[in-house]
Amino acid sequence: MTYDLTALRADIPALAAGTAHFDGPGGTQTPRPVIEAIADALARPLSNRGSLLPGERHADSLVVEARQALADLLGADPAGIVFGRSATQLTYDMARTLAAGWSEGDEVVVTRLDHDANIRPWVQAAERAGVTVRRADFDPATGELTADHIRAQLSDRTRLVAVTAASNLIGTMPPVAETARLVHEAGALLYVDGVHYTAHAPVDVRALGADFFVCSPYKFLGPHHGVLAAAPELLETLRPDKLLPSSDAVPERFELGTLPYEFLAGTRAAVDVLARLGGPADGDRRTRLGAAYEAIGAHEARLRARLEEGLAALDAVTVHSRAARRTPTLLLTFEGRRTEDAYRFLAGRNVHAPSGHFYALEASRHLGLGDTGGLRVGLACYTSDEDVDRLLDGLGDFLKETPAAH
Repeated sequence: MTYDLTALRADIPALAAGTAHFDGPGGTQTPRPVIEAIADALARPLSNRGSLLPGERHADSLVVEARQALADLLGADPAGIVFGRSATQLTYDMARTLAAGWSEGDEVVVTRLDHDANIRPWVQAAERAGVTVRRADFDPATGELTADHIRAQLSDRTRLVAVTAASNLIGTMPPVAETARLVHEAGALLYVDGVHYTAHAPVDVRALGADFFVCSPYKFLGPHHGVLAAAPELLETLRPDKLLPSSDAVPERFELGTLPYEFLAGTRAAVDVLARLGGPADGDRRTRLGAAYEAIGAHEARLRARLEEGLAALDAVTVHSRAARRTPTLLLTFEGRRTEDAYRFLAGRNVHAPSGHFYALEASRHLGLGDTGGLRVGLACYTSDEDVDRLLDGLGDFLKETPAAH
């Protein structure tokens, strides 16, 4: 297994600006093949989908190829791949659709670990339907969200459980497959936020037991939009609001308006870029993606160990990312110092490690960090040893040059 980091970085034009990027959890930088695929889609004849004219056939092929690429990435059926403006929009749409079948006395479960995009849509849909919301806590000392935390909130009235596959704030990766078994035994559906997870770990929605799985291609080298994966048979049972003349076929009935064809081209290209990161490999795209994620995981795990070792040598740093299974995403706070000041200090050295709660507001509050959150350091597949050294040097100087408040 090989991992050609030099070639990958050379293929990402934005890295030539010299910024050391630790903002991957908020969105990755874009490889040249993705940029070129978007440009090519727009440069060729393009119109509404059809089969007669070149623009119609081009649009149709972009949609079909993108669905297949996402199916290969997620271990899903291409007929169950739904495209939307964002994961947040798709979740709101699905919450409204599912809530139409809920009744007073029903219950939904959300967790305090999640991004608000997998909490608020369900809370607001439940309020409108007169449904009870139950919250599963995580252990703030360890960052762990266990299946038992979910089990404690289940009942025979549970209709849906919403859980993250990986926290975008502290990286925790809950046991989704174990949770899915409990949820299904209770007769409920499982909605999984895989936005942060998909950038770092191989996905198999069937093995995870996710009834719905959402992700965002711009977190894994692609353009800005959202993707939902579900079994076509499940989608057939749902009746979302839609325009009368628009298609009632699955998955099109969930896609409101004309799709962003050029972004779908970019997403297909992003999946192909990922598939090449494992080095030369035989087999289909799904097989090559498996090898690629193994290589990405090894690269990111090595850098995470190096980063954690360097942080341990710095006084006054608290690392809030502590779960046994987690992504290479660390949330830091500094004794007597504001993380916003650390963010600005590092930015002055062209190191991008942002500060905040990153929409995981309930998780930040549960950790005792209020609405301020912390400094988030997110490694990506293109992060280098030099990037890590620049970050550690910058943090060391920040702590030396910024007196602690008393």
